[in-house]
Amino acid sequence: MMTHQRLQLTIQGAVQGVGFRPFIFRLATRLKLRGWVSNDTQGVVIEVEGGPERLNQFLAQLQANPPVLAEIETIKQKYIPPLGEHTFTIRPSQNGPKTTLLLPDVATCADCLRELFNPSDRRYRYPFINCTHCGPRYSIIRALPYDRGNTAMASFHMCPNCLSEYQNPLSRRFHAQPIACPTCGPIVEVWHWQKERWVSNQLQGQAVQQNQEGIAEKTEGLGAIGLAAVALRQGLIVAVKGVGGFHLLVDARNSDAVKRLRTRKKRPNKPFALMYPSLERVKHTCEVSELEAELLQSPKAPIVLLQRRHLSLADPIADEVAPGCSHLGVLLPYTPIHHLLMADLDFPIVATSGNLNGAPISFNVEKALDDLKSIADLFLIHNRPILHPIDDSVVQVINGQTQLRRRARGYAPLPLSVTFPSHHSSPKGLSATPQSARPPKRPTILAVGSHLKNTIALSLDDHVFMSQHLGDLDTVPSIDRFQQTLQALLQLYECQPNLVACDAHPDYASTQAAQALAQQWQVPLLSVQHHYAHVLACMAEHHLEAPVLGIAWDGAGYGLDGTVWGGEFLRITSSGFERVGYWRPFFLPGGDQAAREPRRTAMGLLYTCFGGKIFEWEGLAPLKAFSQPSAQVLQAMLDRSLNTPLTSSVGRFFDAIASLTNLMQNTHFEGQAAMALESILGRAATEDDYPFHLSASLPFVVDWEPMLMAILADIDQGVDTSWISTKFHNTLVEIIVQIAYQIGEPYIVLTGGCFQNQYLSERAIHRLQESQFRPYWHQQVPTNDGGIALGQIMAAHRHYAGRFPKVNETFNRQQPFVEADSPCA
Repeated sequence: MMTHQRLQLTIQGAVQGVGFRPFIFRLATRLKLRGWVSNDTQGVVIEVEGGPERLNQFLAQLQANPPVLAEIETIKQKYIPPLGEHTFTIRPSQNGPKTTLLLPDVATCADCLRELFNPSDRRYRYPFINCTHCGPRYSIIRALPYDRGNTAMASFHMCPNCLSEYQNPLSRRFHAQPIACPTCGPIVEVWHWQKERWVSNQLQGQAVQQNQEGIAEKTEGLGAIGLAAVALRQGLIVAVKGVGGFHLLVDARNSDAVKRLRTRKKRPNKPFALMYPSLERVKHTCEVSELEAELLQSPKAPIVLLQRRHLSLADPIADEVAPGCSHLGVLLPYTPIHHLLMADLDFPIVATSGNLNGAPISFNVEKALDDLKSIADLFLIHNRPILHPIDDSVVQVINGQTQLRRRARGYAPLPLSVTFPSHHSSPKGLSATPQSARPPKRPTILAVGSHLKNTIALSLDDHVFMSQHLGDLDTVPSIDRFQQTLQALLQLYECQPNLVACDAHPDYASTQAAQALAQQWQVPLLSVQHHYAHVLACMAEHHLEAPVLGIAWDGAGYGLDGTVWGGEFLRITSSGFERVGYWRPFFLPGGDQAAREPRRTAMGLLYTCFGGKIFEWEGLAPLKAFSQPSAQVLQAMLDRSLNTPLTSSVGRFFDAIASLTNLMQNTHFEGQAAMALESILGRAATEDDYPFHLSASLPFVVDWEPMLMAILADIDQGVDTSWISTKFHNTLVEIIVQIAYQIGEPYIVLTGGCFQNQYLSERAIHRLQESQFRPYWHQQVPTNDGGIALGQIMAAHRHYAGRFPKVNETFNRQQPFVEADSPCA
């Protein structure tokens, strides 16, 4: 008689809400094994009993063919005494310490799409169709474990048909927590403004027309989504409540409608994202690689930045959608509501975040009706609550690899796989620290990120959980959203941080919040230099150990020497960093105001070289952009060093070149001038570059004056701006390669907002590889400030490697944190 054994498994990872338990049930039943499976707050627990051969088959198939959306991190197993059960069952969820992974919201799967458009299916055209392979997750969860009672669906009581599917382990909807149907689930409605109040059309077949006064009126014949489609065809602006918040939609072919959206949203130039009905329609307008097509159609369904084709008659996108841009941000429908709407329209639409300019995305219906009433003509809403608002993610392809520019829906809040430092870390190389060398317990660290493109991060045991993109912390609503997200993350995992990490800039809203939290919790506060955090974030996602050369180029970061940094070459050592190179500093008249006025930066750059005589130069583009009184004020500021900080910022240098070439004198959003320079690169193909000079010893100072002189000469001779831009980009790459040679570290990290530039990044990667270096660039976290929180986490772990921070531990909170062996300490 064969001896039975009983195996207990604890599986951690993204294993809840993905059909894992029914998968285990079917697998165990097929192999005629006995026992049970259950969710708990750490993952999935299984006890399975049977013959040794079948147990081995069970383990092999479990690891080889898990559910599509599952991500198994660890499987802990041990043998326990057999119990002699006769069946295999699915048990209710268990409580305990909360470490299981929260799943992101997932795009509608192919099976649900087939049912959605099948007239004989009971969920035909139902806008909330879902199963264990798709649908909302993070946006609707209230607490762990991920069970219906802990989600926004708790108030929707399942009808007998849905309950039968929910309880059937052989159904695709077994324990699909958002399960619903027209009988028992959420509904959609259309609201419009009429006679000084919002009126709901109860959607028993209404359509929209405009009367002579421009007021939306009801007509018979269509449902809610059809009504919204008619409004879009008429050029109206429609606010649609999706899975993570509101979109503002308008016909992308209609110039007047897009202009109206820009005016009402107070967003004059920043590109809008586009939603297309199908991949084939996207290809009419954009170049689409195999990887880009895969990203567009993936369960994550992000916005993908695509190279725009020449003007296409098939899809004539209005110029106002992305003025002056060579790329378009494109996504495909990813919720049933979007699929139904796009099937009715069959043309591309603008799909931009539903918010006022500078405010976070709207997600609450009542508040959205108030906030967006000055923008939207019509609202398509639903009554499933959104508990965690989340924007669309944005990605691009750099050198054949996906690079996240905005980490949000589809990606957040899945944790990042990183290798934490310890006292046993090897001095260099790529190998991860062995598990046995890690301390048994790690401090819980909260990192609050930067001021722009904010994200927060939580280091809990061996995981780093990064929040969704929260945006710039410039407004009270944005800071409130930051605080709400922070508290929600801590509540979900029921943890108390032992340490708070923040940016070194004392005036950032995130820094001030960190100071308050550290005082409230009576834990240490660690301030981390901005560019050091940039480099550590990229090192973390590639599991790199010191030493490496980090090249951190961006718009601004708080410098240790009292200047504004942004053109940094940092050698990361085993216990700190050295500033081994930087751009020669130049004046930034007006400080932060110069970031919005490239003309100021250009004048500051010129003044650094030539002094006050530049105000006598006739024909100088940035000078001509000022009125005479304004120019006089600017000269007085520079002459008297009033509000004219020094900066080494490469991001600001981009602005100056855009101004000198008269491409752009004022901007409306961060990075606009640099985008304009990148957009014209395709018009010129040259390997030429400009001269520059490096100082003779450490730290190497990049003297850009020879390049500036050559650019001015080209401008004077009427050289096409596209050639100047291409040569400028090529020069930046040669500076990178030359300093890499001088420093001699084989591993090079490219980080900071400047490396969102596809041409700059890819050319730098290729040139470094040709020169026998090993370059690394961001892929899983944004290269912009959206990755700073991860770098702050890693800085804290480096500082406290192998030990817990002490509650009464103190250090200089006025001085940006630099580890002991840095010459900047």
